[in-house]
Amino acid sequence: MNQRPTAPADPAALSPAEARSLFRAGLKTPTSGYCAGYAQANLIALPRDLAFDFLLFAQRNPKSCPVLDVTEPGRTDASVFDGDLRTDLPAYRVYVDGRLTEETTDARAAWRDDLVAFLIGCSFTFEAPLLEAGIPVRHIEAGSNVAMYRTNRPCRPAGRLSGPLVVSMRPVPADRVADAVRVTSRYPAVHGAPVHIGDPAALGVTDLDSPDFGDPVEVRDGEVPVFWACGVTPQAAVMASSPAFAISHAPGHMAVTDARDSAYQVP
Repeated sequence: MNQRPTAPADPAALSPAEARSLFRAGLKTPTSGYCAGYAQANLIALPRDLAFDFLLFAQRNPKSCPVLDVTEPGRTDASVFDGDLRTDLPAYRVYVDGRLTEETTDARAAWRDDLVAFLIGCSFTFEAPLLEAGIPVRHIEAGSNVAMYRTNRPCRPAGRLSGPLVVSMRPVPADRVADAVRVTSRYPAVHGAPVHIGDPAALGVTDLDSPDFGDPVEVRDGEVPVFWACGVTPQAAVMASSPAFAISHAPGHMAVTDARDSAYQVP
C-alpha cells in the first residue's frame, strides 16, 4: 500500500504544481497557508442542466460566490488550474439529492461527463497579504482549518437554488480591524471586505466554538471576530435546495490555482 505524503515543513514555499502533486498522492489537509502568492478557489461541480441556475445564483450573490472560472461540461481542468479537478484538491464532498454521501481524496469515481465545474474565489488568497501587513491569522498559527458558519442571511435565490450565506471568521486585534478591512477590500474577486464585524448573534451565530464547517479558533482578549463571505455558500445552497447531484471541495481543502493573487488585487 502506498503511504500518503506528509505535510511539508513550509507549505507557503510550494508552487501550485508541487502542492497539487502532494494532494494527488493523497495528502489531505486544509490549504490555508499553502503556495503564498497564488490564488485559491472553491469548487462546485453541477450537472449541465443546473449550470445556468448556479451562474445566475453566483451573479446575484457576488460577495459569497465570485466566479473565477467555469469549465465546459466534462472538462477536468480550467484556465486558472493546470491540473485535474478530480484529483488535485486535498478532499472532495459528493452530494446526492442535497445529502452529503461521501468525502474522498479522489473524485474520479463520482465524476460525470455532464458536470460543469465552477471555481469560486477563496479568502485564503488574501491571508498572505494579511500576514504581510502584520495581522495575525489564528487558524494558520494553530495549524487548523478556518471556522465557517451558516448565517441567518438568505442569499438571493436563482432558479432551483437558494440557501443561506456562509461566512468564515478570523479574530483580529481591535486596533487592526480597520487595517484588515483595508487589506481585504483590495481583493473583491476573493470575497473582499468583511460582511460583518463584531457580535456573532447579528448573523444568527450563537456559538463561535461550534462552527458548521472547519475548526473552532480562539478569540482572545482584545480581539474582535471578523466575518467574511465564504465560498462554502454554494454547498449550503446544495444542501438547502437538494439538486440531484453535486461535487464540491471539502470545506477548507481548496483548489490551489496557477493565478497570482496579485491578478485579483485592485488599487
